[in-house]
Amino acid sequence: MKSIPTLATTMTPFPHSIDVNEPLKDALAMMESHGFHHLPVTENGQLVGVLSERDIHFLESPFSSTTRDDDLYVKDVYRSRAFSVDIHDALEDVLRVMAEQHLGAALVTKHGKLAGILTPNDVYRKFAEMIHKLKARPDGNDAA
Repeated sequence: MKSIPTLATTMTPFPHSIDVNEPLKDALAMMESHGFHHLPVTENGQLVGVLSERDIHFLESPFSSTTRDDDLYVKDVYRSRAFSVDIHDALEDVLRVMAEQHLGAALVTKHGKLAGILTPNDVYRKFAEMIHKLKARPDGNDAA
């Protein structure tokens, strides 16, 4: 292996986010149309948290006093205490925290602005790529 993966090469560059004052149904539509499980939440262009599929499913659970309807906004459901990291943080440190705290996403910032998101699927994709590169040999013979 010639290089160690970084946060920047592993994350998904993430241009999609939703404002805290948008209707929840708009966030759901965005998440469903793009296949997202996590959606960064902004307020006046600043990152303020994350909305996850899990948060939305909680609305439908018997433990919730809220019901999912057209009157809810992102601000009613999102988590303001999201795990946010800088794009230059060490990937291994970010992954360690995510594993220890059972986190489903890390919001990646650069100069305080949203730059991407790191989810387990990003890590799986990068790990599969690394295994493929380790198996392939320049002489055409694959390692067993």
